[in-house]
Amino acid sequence: MRVQRILLDSRPGNNGAPVPENFRLEETSDLQLDPKEGEVLVRTLYLSVDPYMRCRMNEDTGADYLTPWKLSECVDGGGVGVVEASRCEGLTQGDVVDPGLVDGHLSHLLGAVGITGLTAILGVREKGHVTPGANQTMVVSGAAGACGSVAGGPSRRLLQGGGDLRASQGKCAALVEEMGFTAAVNYRHDDVAARLSECCPDGVDVYFDNVGGAISDTVISQMNHGGHVILCGRFSQYNKDVPYPPPLSDGTPGRAPAAGDHEGPIHRAQLRGQDGRGPACSSARGSSPASTSTSTTSTSSTSSTFLCQQQRRC
Repeated sequence: MRVQRILLDSRPGNNGAPVPENFRLEETSDLQLDPKEGEVLVRTLYLSVDPYMRCRMNEDTGADYLTPWKLSECVDGGGVGVVEASRCEGLTQGDVVDPGLVDGHLSHLLGAVGITGLTAILGVREKGHVTPGANQTMVVSGAAGACGSVAGGPSRRLLQGGGDLRASQGKCAALVEEMGFTAAVNYRHDDVAARLSECCPDGVDVYFDNVGGAISDTVISQMNHGGHVILCGRFSQYNKDVPYPPPLSDGTPGRAPAAGDHEGPIHRAQLRGQDGRGPACSSARGSSPASTSTSTTSTSSTSSTFLCQQQRRC
């Protein structure tokens, strides 16, 4: 059977954006339709393409739970598939993940009902320190993405004031009008600092960080003392060789405490294990102090990949 596959032809390097020349399209007839004992042949129905894959292009992914792609080998990722042939006990031809789990929408297993959704929910519930009835304000960067959009769900129920989220042009209206969030900031066109201050006049209590970089510096500068930052990802930094957790830029203090504010540092909690979509995606390991007013805590709320992938040994 002849198939096409995409191979990693060269590495883009720790500093720099990937280019088409880093990949190679290959046609092959080597696909074995008859699996060996203990193997299963799976036809892919859906594949997930995610920011963490940039880290796998490096020789050192910067994360012990992430393996790098090998040169001249097919790139891979999470997916959902149907069994075409099986010599593995417990799997038979036609098997697929129970579609009743997602009302027939199998692609949801790679999003809201999958690893990204689990990461978002656990991040908010376990590391956001959200207190029902406390009228806290939460900001999510990359709010229209896989993790960010789900992170807003529990925030709407737990935060009496709702969540303030940010997205690019064309997505802001959907976040507010369809998903019910209080406000959205278009970072491509708005003055982010001014718009954020307008949307969050009492400061930010919880920040679900997916992007890192200047956007996160801006949000953290407007956080209340005693606030919490959930470090889920930093995809604006994945083409750079920087340490993790990333140091804050000079002049990025937390918001000055107002009368009656809880005195204390801004806490940062790291999420890991969402099929590699976690944040530790630079080749430089270790961390630098974020700020004298910031204490960093690390978590390991790991989860495992459970979806079928092509031709995997049982």
